[in-house]
Amino acid sequence: MNTSIPGTGARNLVLAAGRAHPELADAVAEELGIGLLPLSAYDFANSETYVRFGESVRGADIFLLQSHTAPVNQWLMEHLLMVDAAKRASARTVTAVTPFYGYARQDKKSRGREPISARLVADLLRTAGADRIMSVDLHTAQIQGFFNGPVDHLWAMPVLTEYVRTRVDTSNVTVVSPDAGRIRVAEQWAEKLGGSPLAFVHKTRDVTRPNQAVANRVVGDVEGRECVLVDDLIDTGGTIAEAVKVVMDAGAKSVLVAATHGVLSDPAGQRLSECGVSEVVVTDTLPISADKRFDRLTVLSIAPLLARAIREVFDDGSVTSLFDGNS
Repeated sequence: MNTSIPGTGARNLVLAAGRAHPELADAVAEELGIGLLPLSAYDFANSETYVRFGESVRGADIFLLQSHTAPVNQWLMEHLLMVDAAKRASARTVTAVTPFYGYARQDKKSRGREPISARLVADLLRTAGADRIMSVDLHTAQIQGFFNGPVDHLWAMPVLTEYVRTRVDTSNVTVVSPDAGRIRVAEQWAEKLGGSPLAFVHKTRDVTRPNQAVANRVVGDVEGRECVLVDDLIDTGGTIAEAVKVVMDAGAKSVLVAATHGVLSDPAGQRLSECGVSEVVVTDTLPISADKRFDRLTVLSIAPLLARAIREVFDDGSVTSLFDGNS
């Protein structure tokens, strides 16, 4: 199978991927109708990483796909090395495709003497040689401004809402935000589900204790309704599990959780299995191993969306058109 798509003039689209999420890379390549560029990547005994492309990328528009999954630092470094290798191999353009952007939750200073790590990641990618970044559902939209170049911020919402519509009664659904800060996203979900009413969970968080928040009460009408609790990611599942319990205690008929990124750090599987949720729906922006999966988990493919966005960028088209002009 060819590993590039001829473009106008001498342009060629090339897709390469690191070792973090090979299943997603294969799926995106299949959607594009090409093979992945051969890549040699391995670790030395002292844990340093080596990468080398197996074919010439001179003059190519290369898209380097790597999800920053655990261990984040290893896969982020491998991504940077791939970008540097492509730049030094005279690629025409280099796009860093990060379905899950590492350090995205560290996007501001909550206390003094802290780094803004999400900005640092953007600077590292730029310095390594990335001309463009493509990512899915960044934790906050402001991260787009951290990179000194084009950022294609993709939404998984079309993928998720298409599935969720088949799982709930849209005439009796309430969209619930896990906190007040994500009301805007919940509003967009409500519009996609036919103008559903909104609610949000009031919670408090201690910035000195990571992955911990306390859900206090529901603001909005959820009694007797099928609720869709929406968020960008699920990590240890503590916040989401507590939110599900609070919503159910408020009289909800059922709660379906929909999130883009299934980080699912231990003990997320146990928490989500025992909290009373009817179904947890995520996409495969991150690899989800068998030990992280549980009976009520549904994983949707993000590959078609990524492939369409990559093609739009390569063809100088409109990524925004993929989201009804809302991206």
